[in-house]
Amino acid sequence: MASDVDSPPLVGRADQVATLRSALLDDVPPGHTAAVFLTGESGVGKTRLLHEVGDRLRGGGAVVLTGSCLDIGDASPLHPLRHALRRFDAELTATRARTSSTVRGLLQMFAEESAGPDGAGALLERVSRGLSLIAGGRPLVLVLDDLQWADRSTRQLLLYLLAGLGDLQLSVLAAVRAESLQGAHPLRRVLTELRRLRSVRVVDLAPLDRADTDELAAAVAGPALTPEAAELVWQRSGGNPFVVEELARDLRDGHDGLSDTLREIFLARVEALPTPTRSVMQAVAAGVEPVEHWLLARAVPLGEQELIEAVRAAVAHRLLVGADDGYRLRHRLVAEVLADELLPAERAALHRRYAEALTAVPADLHQARLAHHWRLAGEPARALPAAIAAAEEAERLHGFAEAHRHWSAALQLAAPATDPAGGTDRARLVERAAEAAHHCGEHARALELLAELAAGPGAPTTCELHIRRARYLAAAGRSAPAEAEYRSALAAADCSPRERATAAAHLAELLLHLGRYADAGDRAREALALAADVEGAASEVVLASAALGFSQAYLEDPESGLAAVREALEVAERSGRPEDVACAYLHLAELLTGPLNVLEEGVVVARRGAERVAELGLGRTYETRLLAIATNGLFRVGQWAEAEKVVAAALRHRPSGADAVELLLARCRLSVGYGDVEASDRDLDAVATMLAGGGARHVLPMLILRAGLAMWQGRPDLARQAVARGLTESRSDDVIVLATLAWHGLRAEAEAYADRTAEVDHTAVRRLRGVVDRVAAKSEQAARPVRYVAEGFLALCAAEVSRLDDGRGDPELWARSVTEWDRRNHPYPAAYSRLRQAEALLGRRARVATAGKLLRQAYRMAQGLGAEPLSSEIRTLAGRARVALEERPAAAARPAAPRAVSPPVASGGDELDGLTAREREVLAAVAEGLTNREIGQRLFISERTIGVHVSHIFDKLQVRTRVQASAIFLRNAAG
Repeated sequence: MASDVDSPPLVGRADQVATLRSALLDDVPPGHTAAVFLTGESGVGKTRLLHEVGDRLRGGGAVVLTGSCLDIGDASPLHPLRHALRRFDAELTATRARTSSTVRGLLQMFAEESAGPDGAGALLERVSRGLSLIAGGRPLVLVLDDLQWADRSTRQLLLYLLAGLGDLQLSVLAAVRAESLQGAHPLRRVLTELRRLRSVRVVDLAPLDRADTDELAAAVAGPALTPEAAELVWQRSGGNPFVVEELARDLRDGHDGLSDTLREIFLARVEALPTPTRSVMQAVAAGVEPVEHWLLARAVPLGEQELIEAVRAAVAHRLLVGADDGYRLRHRLVAEVLADELLPAERAALHRRYAEALTAVPADLHQARLAHHWRLAGEPARALPAAIAAAEEAERLHGFAEAHRHWSAALQLAAPATDPAGGTDRARLVERAAEAAHHCGEHARALELLAELAAGPGAPTTCELHIRRARYLAAAGRSAPAEAEYRSALAAADCSPRERATAAAHLAELLLHLGRYADAGDRAREALALAADVEGAASEVVLASAALGFSQAYLEDPESGLAAVREALEVAERSGRPEDVACAYLHLAELLTGPLNVLEEGVVVARRGAERVAELGLGRTYETRLLAIATNGLFRVGQWAEAEKVVAAALRHRPSGADAVELLLARCRLSVGYGDVEASDRDLDAVATMLAGGGARHVLPMLILRAGLAMWQGRPDLARQAVARGLTESRSDDVIVLATLAWHGLRAEAEAYADRTAEVDHTAVRRLRGVVDRVAAKSEQAARPVRYVAEGFLALCAAEVSRLDDGRGDPELWARSVTEWDRRNHPYPAAYSRLRQAEALLGRRARVATAGKLLRQAYRMAQGLGAEPLSSEIRTLAGRARVALEERPAAAARPAAPRAVSPPVASGGDELDGLTAREREVLAAVAEGLTNREIGQRLFISERTIGVHVSHIFDKLQVRTRVQASAIFLRNAAG
């Protein structure tokens, strides 16, 4: 039994404390991330568990930042992080002056942050960098309470950091009220997606069982707890620790019987308080927690000493919790009880005193609280400017969801037409609220506000309203009415030449996304004709030219399409607007590497464009997108070592959002090909973390990579799951992506059949064959370059289906696939097809010599790429068939290794011939005596990937130590 009855022991949670400490600290490797989300009903002990685990983590050497989320209606963007930083700063001693300076600098950044060309992504990166400095190389843990109230910016930051993009060892421990996650709560979807990840746990905190309930009640009530009373506590509390403590305290204090409800418990306890203490409780209940001491002193008319005594009494009665950052009620039910005790005039007076105090003391990011208090004080004229300021603060920090709420509050406070006190234009408020709603995804609300704007005085022109409504409808996925609105804009009598050009360009883009390529081309030409007569219409020209180019490329006129996009780039360069130049380069690179399938030129354009936009200050956004395009192009043509360098250079920008996802997927393709399972898993988990916040267009590429990795791991069951999820969740009409997914699905079924590891899922096969038929039909309507790529994947699908007949496949169908991919100069699928063709021939005991030749060709291609899983499978089949893979032409006839990507090797260096270009680079660094970490820093790739390369080098050279490998390298380099 605890001796301190006002601080009862933590009962029934010891195992969970130990487990959470391990999950967040001991089991997290350096450079990795982890998260635990505690869910449960109010009072179940989430907050207490956060404190206990936080103390254990500090004891384990971690830097722990602890913050709480406010009720979302009163929160500013990133409030819990600012709260945690302020608390951490208060805990620092004078000996930690450097860390304290970093913390204060980060807080100052929030106050000064403004939108730039890289938007919210740059803010996330600067926050991450600041947290890295605070951590100082130690593990960092964010402990957040009441995460159900987290603002959208905080959710985005958590996903960014948990994806490993912040380059620090981070763990997150957060508590969420289960009853708050109802309906379409944004956190509900995030948690659903995060549950899939191995680095994330969602722990449902259950009430105490009967034994633990009795132990806790006894610790609080002491001798007053009779068996009969213990039974009653159990029946009324249901094991909820908070209720157990309150009921047991009722018994201990000698109350006759037990109160029927917690409201009665709190009401009786508050009524027993001295008058000054009741005043303090009422003030805190009316405030926005935490209520700082100085602010409470302004709200409560008590002397300083009397105020301190009153606060101490409230804390002693366990109604109030005091901390360095202010005071909080121990349970929000107290606020409800006290609210009923105040007269309306008393309540308004309290809020007025709070508002006057906040107005008199300038502080950063408190406008939301100021608006809240002036509004409840019955002063709408004074609340309105604060609400507007709060909305602008939120927009400055890219918190559009919070901005939307504050603009909506401002609308409620403003007069029907104008605010006489401040001269606020209501039409302007409606317009800002509509834009904020649109940016945060509340498209229906944006349309409602636009309707109000159209009906009121000061409304925009009819044409402008049509364009705005079309934008909102398109963003909401309502393409048909969006198209009608754009057409109405073009037909409006008051439409200016610029507005007509804008409407036509956006309509062309919309039609392109709908697959109506001919209509898109017509509208794009119209937009270009209109823009020709408008000065400074470069943005419209770029958008329309891109739509025209893609339209023509899909409609059998690739040359004209390419010319249109090149012209857009010329226009953008002449205008000099950075976003236009970047957009034009992006469209040109996408066109070349996409519909036109001119990969080498597309890679060159993407890399040249990346250099250009970097000069224009758009490195974190457009440069990373262009480098992702270049990486994927290099991967497809087999230049994996160069692709690895490009993606590493791009990731140094620490991108966020969709840009980060594109790069992580590009790097993961390389890791899957190399056979680096750990790196692949980590990238896929990072992508899944980022996609938990939205991003449906990247789901299919992620699942395709997950399926491909599972196949090389010998887990066709996992590949099946990934493909099935892709077919269920995606609505993509991209024939190339769909064909790739279908190939992976059919390959998984064929592998399961060949290995006899599972029964063939005939339903899945029928579904996949339906996808193949749909791809074939759709590709017939596409341009020749699109059909060209689709036909390669369709050949793979047909050959995989043939394996389902006898487990070996049809050699002729695999030969066709070889031909298709050789023509496209895509070595990876060409090597895989050779492997399967050889397997089919050997299974039929026919043309064994041809099979051997195919295996040797496939092996050379796979080794040149560094594709170890594919090489391993080829070696396995060759071993069973007794086929020698190492037959080589004479050294004099063998071409020299490319000088640009590998160290010089003497003409007689036969021992190094089996190494890829990247492996030669790694071996040269090994011979210098560098560690894996140092090699990774030099080559801009991960330490784990270097380890994989070193293992492959050892296998190929048949050595066991770095010394032996170095000796071989030096011998060949000197020879």
